[in-house]
Amino acid sequence: MRSAPPSPATLTPRQWLKQLALAEKKRLSGAAVCGVLAGASTTGLLVGLAWLVDQILVHARPLSGLSSIFLMLLALVGLRAALQWGQEVLAFEASLRIRQRVRTSLLDKLATLGPLWLTHHQSGALATQLVEHVDALEGYFARFHPQLRIVLILPLLIAAVVGALDYVVVIFLLLSAPLIPLFMALVGMGAERMNREQFSAVSRLSAHFVDRVRGMSTLQLFGRTAKARRDVWYATDEYRRLSMKTLRLAFLSSAVLEFFASVAIAVVAMYVGFGLLGYLDFGPAASLSLFSGLAVLLLAPEFFQPLRTLSQHYHDRATALGAAESLVFILNEPDWMPQTHVVPRHDPALCELKGVSVGYPQRDAILSHVDLAIAQGDILALTGASGSGKSSLLALLAGFMAPQEGALYRRSDQIAWLDQSPCLIQGSLAENLRLANPEAGERALLDALARAGLGELLTALPQGLETPLGERGVGLSGGQAQRLALARVYLSAAPLVLLDEPTSNLDAATEALVIDALKAWARDGRTLVIATHHPQVLTIATRHLHCDGGRVLEVTP
Repeated sequence: MRSAPPSPATLTPRQWLKQLALAEKKRLSGAAVCGVLAGASTTGLLVGLAWLVDQILVHARPLSGLSSIFLMLLALVGLRAALQWGQEVLAFEASLRIRQRVRTSLLDKLATLGPLWLTHHQSGALATQLVEHVDALEGYFARFHPQLRIVLILPLLIAAVVGALDYVVVIFLLLSAPLIPLFMALVGMGAERMNREQFSAVSRLSAHFVDRVRGMSTLQLFGRTAKARRDVWYATDEYRRLSMKTLRLAFLSSAVLEFFASVAIAVVAMYVGFGLLGYLDFGPAASLSLFSGLAVLLLAPEFFQPLRTLSQHYHDRATALGAAESLVFILNEPDWMPQTHVVPRHDPALCELKGVSVGYPQRDAILSHVDLAIAQGDILALTGASGSGKSSLLALLAGFMAPQEGALYRRSDQIAWLDQSPCLIQGSLAENLRLANPEAGERALLDALARAGLGELLTALPQGLETPLGERGVGLSGGQAQRLALARVYLSAAPLVLLDEPTSNLDAATEALVIDALKAWARDGRTLVIATHHPQVLTIATRHLHCDGGRVLEVTP
């Protein structure tokens, strides 16, 4: 028995980003460790440099006697460079793996949502989410996440070294440090909101542009191209204004940090200067030496450097949260398709429904308590008013939707689908045909086209099977596109063929060809389920089902 799956726990953007980081915890932690060690080597380098200056200027030691110190400082420079390289490599490798994992999970989710869900969403917006929104996570994991760990450890390490040299300076530093993250957080709240608006704007712009390109022929026909151009311009200008506002806020965040850091460093410089000149005699000021004064002065900017770097990457966090919100929206969508294959049955019924209710997630059922057995060779016609559930029942049989209640059994998971608007991709005739059978040879392709009534057209095309088609079959008429879809069904070995209004909007000649194809498939032993309003199709049906009032009733001849 297969009932509708329960709704999964709703993810929030922050929870989702945390889960992604846990999946690459080792690499991200390694990047943070390398960053802390790089900062520690910088601290050792600056303290060593201050001691070297003190020995040369105050103690007048010859350079020849300090060669070992010079070598040690050079070694620290090399170690610092190696650690920074390791931090970059580990962080970007973790970011790359996370983005690959996100794209895979999104594509898997779209597969479980199925074609019906996709028809309710604009392809341009989805493409933007899968490409640009996923790429927007790079800075968060490659830069901000490791730096957030570094900033918790490295300033304390530097403060301990400064405190050992002069406790007054470390008090200055520790008093000014909390102001920086406080103002960064206040600015960041606004940046996060604006990034959400920016990502919504770029999704709308992508969808808007794709829709206008697809409808260019119609727009030209009705003389509306100028208005369409203005609409795209307005959407583009909205995105430009949002981008500039976001950048202004990002620069404000950096300016706040630089202001407080500069003030704190200036206070330290004044303290060291007055202390060395003898104007201060409290605490450790009286015992300041060139070594201790120069060391704390060099280390003061390094104390704020991790916070500076975090501020530079704080915009990456706001960007990632804005992108994550749009991506989590897809991941939180309830599945429309069954998560597992229907149970195979080995009995005369090719497909059987027992107590099935059909509907969309979080809505009332369209059809309820459907009991239906479809035998091999049946030609089953579905009729009913628009919205009565014909297409939903076909989608259930195709596996595009999961039943809300009841069970669906099917002997084979091979199904052919023929819509009134067939899906044709940009590519050659052969590539479109091989969507149904990737292993089909040229002889099989030609035979399928001939049976679908496209033999004469093929002989008139100079490139034959390699003739290119545009997206949605640009280059073919509506009837030719329908015949190409028929040829695909001929190539398919699926025993069950589902057809949704296959003869609507067709001329009489093409409609007759489709009906002849239906008869040929029935003679081949295929089972047909056809949603239709056309009396001509009803004449070839062996069974007639009518959808009305949420029920499926079999009409006796």
